Amino acid sequence: MFIAAAAWSCTAASWRLLSAGLLALSLLQLAVETGAGSSGGLGNQAVFTSSFLVRFRRNVDNDFAHQVADKYGFDNLGPLVGADGHEYHFKHRTLPHARSRRSLTHTRALKSHPSVHTAVQQPGFKRVKRGLRPAVPAIHGMKFDLKQGEANRIEEEPTDPYFPMQWYLKNTGQNGGKVRLDLNVQAAWAQGITGKNVTTAIMDDGVDYMHPDLKFNYNAEASYDFSSNDPFPYPRYTDDWFNSHGTRCAGEVAAARDNGICGVGVAYDSKIAGIRMLDQPYMTDLIEANSMGHEPHKIHIYSASWGPTDDGKTVDGPRNATMRAIVQGVNEGRNGLGNIYVWASGDGGEEDDCNCDGYAASMWTISINSAINDGQNAHYDESCSSTLASTFSNGAKDPNTGVATTDLYGKCTTTHSGTSAAAPEAAGVFALALEANPQLTWRDIQHLTVLTSKRNSLFDAKNRFHWTMNGVGLEFNHLFGFGVLDAGAMVTLSKQWHAVPPRYHCEAGAITQSQAIIMGRSLFWDIKTDACKGTDTEVNYLEHVQAVISANSSRRGDLELFLTSPMGTKSMILSRRANDDDHRDGFTKWPFMTTHSWGEYPQGTWKLEARFNSPQTRHGNLLEWSLVLHGTKEAPYRTLHPSSPHSKLAIVKKAHEDKKMK
Repeated sequence: MFIAAAAWSCTAASWRLLSAGLLALSLLQLAVETGAGSSGGLGNQAVFTSSFLVRFRRNVDNDFAHQVADKYGFDNLGPLVGADGHEYHFKHRTLPHARSRRSLTHTRALKSHPSVHTAVQQPGFKRVKRGLRPAVPAIHGMKFDLKQGEANRIEEEPTDPYFPMQWYLKNTGQNGGKVRLDLNVQAAWAQGITGKNVTTAIMDDGVDYMHPDLKFNYNAEASYDFSSNDPFPYPRYTDDWFNSHGTRCAGEVAAARDNGICGVGVAYDSKIAGIRMLDQPYMTDLIEANSMGHEPHKIHIYSASWGPTDDGKTVDGPRNATMRAIVQGVNEGRNGLGNIYVWASGDGGEEDDCNCDGYAASMWTISINSAINDGQNAHYDESCSSTLASTFSNGAKDPNTGVATTDLYGKCTTTHSGTSAAAPEAAGVFALALEANPQLTWRDIQHLTVLTSKRNSLFDAKNRFHWTMNGVGLEFNHLFGFGVLDAGAMVTLSKQWHAVPPRYHCEAGAITQSQAIIMGRSLFWDIKTDACKGTDTEVNYLEHVQAVISANSSRRGDLELFLTSPMGTKSMILSRRANDDDHRDGFTKWPFMTTHSWGEYPQGTWKLEARFNSPQTRHGNLLEWSLVLHGTKEAPYRTLHPSSPHSKLAIVKKAHEDKKMK
């Protein structure tokens, strides 16, 4: 398990950020390594790939690593992100990509070299694309009429033939939709903001970079194929168009405007990079890590529409090298401003919980859920307290309410769906914000998301989760986070934004004495904290809150967990998962996260509630709970001037000022 920090050059503030990242990294890695996860290989059967992580005793250059690899029948695929030249990715030339047993012969051969410290054969695990697949691919052909050099007419509506079907960009009530329930992108475009000089990486199954609606916005320098190890991330052909996923996501972000082809991207003057990394039998930690750390100064935003299996019983997240790459990305990417990682929250529906997905539930990512064209949640939407905001996708019976975008081989589709479609829309909105203010940090983007997202007409179709106001007046919903993204509002606020104060993490307290959870009753644990007052890690204004929990149960899926803040905001940090019949692994130091207390004051008593939700008798134990608070010492919005007294910024700023006066 990686705990020690590499010798990175950082400011004091960034070192604190990195330390918090390493704490989160070690906790999540421990949780995955010790059995909280249940998604390795096929079922519980271990799978080992032909990839090896090779650690040298000292920093070595690529040529030396190549010589060592070649000597033992390996190919050197290059150094790991952030490893300072002492860790390399080797791939054996003849071993099968997946096998059920470790190859001790090859491991021992590598370790016999005097410069090699350790060699670890990489386990394989499943990662799945998020999105509904139509039974028959929609492959509508279009008349291509390319007019290069034609000025974009920002003040007019796009002339692209599929734009009238892009209800999520402009909802006029098409196909029974709710008028003006959209991303409000035209308000951003009207300000001359179209995503210029911003690159979004689509981490997926490849991008059709020769598509006439994408090729002029394709950033080849920032692209790579980690599935085939070459600089050409073109999708692998299949008869069922299975590898159309990345191309569809790319079009949502950066499809060109007014060229007679398909529709238009949210940030149609931005660039997209293709990172092909989702098209091999099994994923490895090294492929994920290299993908998320690829060209961090050329790429601004990484968009991921995939994750652990959405089967309602998997508990899994990023491994060691991947978490290290993400932490380095937010700490050092974009020349120190931090990369933005956008994640689809998941398609497991009401039988899953995205807080059991360590990617979507990470503080370092922005987890995005979806709504359909009339405002209700899609039937596949997962709910969890870590979701920050929502965009749009399809879930209605009418296929014409899908997401219209680019498809493989120069075609177009109207049936892109799932939270897969929601995440790229958010990436496009963030690209607009970054053009409006290129100095925004990764945390600024999260604050802007909270402050400018709208409740609009979003609602839970089954009436389970209602809109609730937290202790400083921010509305949130367990399904939709702080609401639907508003591109116009985010761009406007971005232009006047001042960077938020430094972020700190406070280890606020822990309970380590095990206690039984009794059927029919709730178990309550309290931690009273001063939020590290008077120390270097004092937190007075919250961003993310983590409840790091170990628990076991006779049936894990029937366990529910709630966290209540000192200001009375109650977050469901784990909901019932009907398919999860685990009785062995439970949770081991799993970091459940909530954003619902954003902006609140953390001092006081935090309450953890554990209970079973089942008609049958269950038993289990809460083994330990650690509370970790993340936020700022200084008021985050003290230098901003709200344009309206009714805006969320004005409401929260006033709450902070009132508190300070008491």
